[in-house]
Amino acid sequence: MDLLSDILDSLALQGQFYFRTCFNSPWSIGVPDYAAAIRFHFAVQGECYVRAGDDDPIHLRQGDLVLVPCGAAHVLSDTPERRPVGLETVMQDNGYTGNGTFIVGDGCERAATQLMCGHFTFAEGGDHPLLRSLPAMIHLSAGMRSASFWLDEALRLMARQMADDNPGSIAVVRRMSEIIFIETIRSCSAQSEQLSGLMEALADPKISRAIQAMHRDVATHWTVDTLAGEAAMSRSRFAARFQELVGCGPLTYLAEWRLQKACAMLREGRLSVQEVAGRIGYQSPAAFTRAFTNMFGETPTGFRMRMAA
Repeated sequence: MDLLSDILDSLALQGQFYFRTCFNSPWSIGVPDYAAAIRFHFAVQGECYVRAGDDDPIHLRQGDLVLVPCGAAHVLSDTPERRPVGLETVMQDNGYTGNGTFIVGDGCERAATQLMCGHFTFAEGGDHPLLRSLPAMIHLSAGMRSASFWLDEALRLMARQMADDNPGSIAVVRRMSEIIFIETIRSCSAQSEQLSGLMEALADPKISRAIQAMHRDVATHWTVDTLAGEAAMSRSRFAARFQELVGCGPLTYLAEWRLQKACAMLREGRLSVQEVAGRIGYQSPAAFTRAFTNMFGETPTGFRMRMAA
């Protein structure tokens, strides 16, 4: 089982494209927060600075990519100290309607900075230690791309698609962006200790077997002892190693994963709440409802009805 693929499929990863920019100095744009998304900016030409909160700005050069997890508000600017103007205001002032290239200044031919901007979304309720392990920003330099063939090719193809502006280009860019997300977190896992640990867990020959067992048979009455058996480790060593790499205990991981699978089933709307409860290992619908409500703040029935609407 490809664990990373299973995680992202269950969370319903989707790439969305906003626009391609042509920004001529001076410019500085404040991008508002959007909690349900991971934003990305790819520097096709020129350079700029990206700053989130009080952190030092990242210098984004041609060929670089930056991801801003958790939808955090951030600033894009031509110089690190320039005072930002809100994105909506800049769009209105420059007559951008959401179609074509977003131009600030004198046009595209002399533009100092061309960016491709978009975001990644996950299904409502989607959560996993993978998402919680992402740092405030992930910076992939052009030099780092050379070590990842697929990532480098995907970024090149995405840039060419937008430059050619052929029918279907946006659909191609959306799908390529999903590949880019996966390859970026692989290539940049060292930028976060938590992310590095989780990626190590997914590749670890012992810990990954226990995670695969939980994903493969989510309804099984797993215990720390039986999971340690899957990993061929002692109970104490397995529990400590799992906590160290994943950031939570194995039974906590199992409980959260069961509820994520429940969300996916409820969004599809083909199964009753009772059937979903049984398929993820709950003895009774009442116990499932309590756990689901504690996690998501609404009952599974309410969630299912809202998704159907």
